[in-house]
Amino acid sequence: MKKTVRGLRWWIIGLIGVATVINYIDRTSLAVMWPDISKDIGLTKDQYATIVSAFMIAYALGQALSGRLFDKVGTRIGFLLSISVWSLACGLHSIARTITSFMSFRALLGLSEAGNWPGATKACAQWFPARERALAQGIFNAGASFGAVISAPLIATLYVLLGWKATFIAVAALGLLWIVPWLFVNRSDPENHPWISEEERQHILDGQASAVAAERESRALSWSELLSYKQSWSIIASRFFVDPIWWMFVNWLPIYLAERFGFDVKQIGLFAWFPYLGAAIGSLAGGWWSGHKIKQGWSVNKARKWAIAIGGCISVPALVLVIFASTPTIAVVLIAIVLGGFQVMINNIQTLPSDFFSGKSVGSLAGLGGLSAVCGVLTFSTWLIPYLSKISYTPVFITGALLVPLGVASVFVFGGEIKRVQLKAK
Repeated sequence: MKKTVRGLRWWIIGLIGVATVINYIDRTSLAVMWPDISKDIGLTKDQYATIVSAFMIAYALGQALSGRLFDKVGTRIGFLLSISVWSLACGLHSIARTITSFMSFRALLGLSEAGNWPGATKACAQWFPARERALAQGIFNAGASFGAVISAPLIATLYVLLGWKATFIAVAALGLLWIVPWLFVNRSDPENHPWISEEERQHILDGQASAVAAERESRALSWSELLSYKQSWSIIASRFFVDPIWWMFVNWLPIYLAERFGFDVKQIGLFAWFPYLGAAIGSLAGGWWSGHKIKQGWSVNKARKWAIAIGGCISVPALVLVIFASTPTIAVVLIAIVLGGFQVMINNIQTLPSDFFSGKSVGSLAGLGGLSAVCGVLTFSTWLIPYLSKISYTPVFITGALLVPLGVASVFVFGGEIKRVQLKAK
């Protein structure tokens, strides 16, 4: 009798969620420990911005390249390669002593960590029908939030026990351990997996592209072909404006708490996790809400756009109010609301590649969206914040409040009706 695993698709996305947790523990380790690392080896805030730039530039390149990689080798091997390299890169931080070595290892980390996002988007398209994709997207995005929730106290604790060098090695080991269950559970795609039930197989295929459409898109569209569709630009433009909101806090929240409220590493560990709890709630709620509305009869177009607009309406007021936060508690609560709204937006924006296209083009378009996102992050977060924050953090938060409506408008202006694109004849 054939062995089957009930709800196999949820096991797959659950493992990707765990990989995302590890991804965020690895990437936030430097920011959490930076106040003490900088004192230990004599680096400045401006040099920290340079190190972050190296990460983000490599991350931008990695988004585009990994999208293509996942389309060619599939999610099973793609994730294996990505997490192996980023774990190695994280461990190498333990031997960094100069700005050059930190930049080199940070760049390798960014190049490899970037694969997590186009890979996850491709897995959602492959393993879930359209009405469940936003929730699946929400699960692995909640992994990012949960990783950020636990990373600050976890890293602070490890730092106290082990010091910063051994902490990098300890968190790097998590990714290597993850590889074992991933290779064991993710043996093939839904059509050929030996453990999937026929009922679940049909459920997954329900609502996906028709056989004719799939045949037409059996080849991967080139980047130039993807860029010829205005729907692609709804993803590229919206991510350029929206993603800097997330990275504003991933890269700078510990620094903000240290400069605004005089926090050390232990205090950062006590406070910096809370905003990401709000992000996790927004991630799951945003994904569930749009999928629930689709089940109730809303079109994909209506559900996605309403969710994106609601997320923007949550984030903007909180970004303005955080300017006036007089205590660290008020600040982190307002930032939690900001990130909750952000996750409602981004979960639905990240489903758009699989809403517009099918087959081997989803990872490539997700990668282009990620490339655009990193360009926005470099412009508005990595390079601008060091200069604005020398004045105060008020212009930083005002800039964030202005970016959100631009991102939401991009979906409405370029996306048109959110539905499967009719491909142009080649």
